[in-house]
Amino acid sequence: MPEGVGESAAGRWRRRLLDLLGRNLSVVVLVLLCLISSVATWREQNPITSRSGGAVARQVLEACPAPCSVLIVARDTEADRVFARAIEQGLDATGARIAGRVFGQPRDVRLELGRIAGAGDSLDAIATHRIASEWGPVRTAGTPVFSPGSYHWPTFLTARNLLNVVNQNADIAIIALGMTLVILTAGIDLSVGSLLALAGVITAVAAQEWFGGAAASPAGLLAAMLLGVAAAALGGLLSGTMVTAFRVPPFVATLGLMMLARGVALILAVGHQRRLVGGGAEGTPEAVRVDATAFAWLGNGAVLGVPNPIVLMLVLFVAAHLLMTRTMFGRYVYAVGGNVEAARLSGVPVTAVLLTVYCLCGVFAGLAGIVDASRFEGGRPNAGELYELQVIAAVVVGGASLAGGRGRIAGTLIGAMIIAVIQNGLNIAGVASYEQKVVFGALILAAVLLDRLQPKIASRRARMTRGSTSTPVQ
Repeated sequence: MPEGVGESAAGRWRRRLLDLLGRNLSVVVLVLLCLISSVATWREQNPITSRSGGAVARQVLEACPAPCSVLIVARDTEADRVFARAIEQGLDATGARIAGRVFGQPRDVRLELGRIAGAGDSLDAIATHRIASEWGPVRTAGTPVFSPGSYHWPTFLTARNLLNVVNQNADIAIIALGMTLVILTAGIDLSVGSLLALAGVITAVAAQEWFGGAAASPAGLLAAMLLGVAAAALGGLLSGTMVTAFRVPPFVATLGLMMLARGVALILAVGHQRRLVGGGAEGTPEAVRVDATAFAWLGNGAVLGVPNPIVLMLVLFVAAHLLMTRTMFGRYVYAVGGNVEAARLSGVPVTAVLLTVYCLCGVFAGLAGIVDASRFEGGRPNAGELYELQVIAAVVVGGASLAGGRGRIAGTLIGAMIIAVIQNGLNIAGVASYEQKVVFGALILAAVLLDRLQPKIASRRARMTRGSTSTPVQ
């Protein structure tokens, strides 16, 4: 009998809704987390942007006849400087005179007001933002103060916070791409955090000692980065070889590589520090600083206002999605994860697929290591510790099955964003980093439990559907 015959309209809608929620559970979870974070962070917002700076300039010009003398007050932060620059540009267009600029604390405002009074200059207005307008010297200056109006909005949903949430977790999302490929083949890779650190340290040491240090050219820095990624790829290839050629369980093979790669990263960092002091003293496992200013561009720069790590993450996700949905290799990966023996009998090059998957996982970990080293302007041998916990959580929460054969790149992206939102919420709530590990561990257990229960839930839903569509025996 066709599905749905004999079933009530309410029953059909309920079944369709359950099917939709089952297929998009991670999306529903992400939306709910965003709603909870939005409600929990509903606050009064005091805009400090170029747009609000332009609005303050218009307020000043409307209230003060030209030419007027204006003191611009802001804190010493990048956002404040952008805000102050917008005010100055708006005032310059009308010929208003800038009596002074303050980037600092209330004490600096008091000193600047004293300087203006001592020079006998007039002061018609103080242009600032809401926070600085509450400073004592500003309120008691006896001069009209102009600042942008405040409004209520969730702190979580501000553009600055959203970009920060994604940017701070871009390296986790990048590694999760490689982990997705491994988990699709019913494997696991515990070495990704150590490979991240190894790639960053090798890049930093190469840039400092082989490619000119502070005088390193962009080509030299690129070569150093490629060395770091190549080292991580070689580590992934080693894991794949252990799994395929020697039948070592992925857990054991990658656990050994995790310790090996971390140890090599520490040895390289200690050796570099020892060479810095002329070899006369024992080195310490400190970060290997990269003096070339261009090196920080990847981790701290931006394209059209979007941080570079986010841009790189999105490019890699699109490439990985196309790889898994539009190529023969992607079908091979799903086939190996679904049934390795059936895939082998069907002509799938299982060994080559597994070697490529673990190698790609190393490449993604190496790229994340480059981003981390660029962000902190040096290779950190202790970077990426316990990253494998968050990465596995992102992949499993995104819908991938640890049994292999089921999962999507898009789901991994959603899972990574779920981890990012949870981490942001915990940070806002003041939860300590060691306490957050409990949350992520519980998240993995819940996701795995749901994965194990899904076949039973699907079977029960199918039986209920058959029961609701059958006709009674006459």
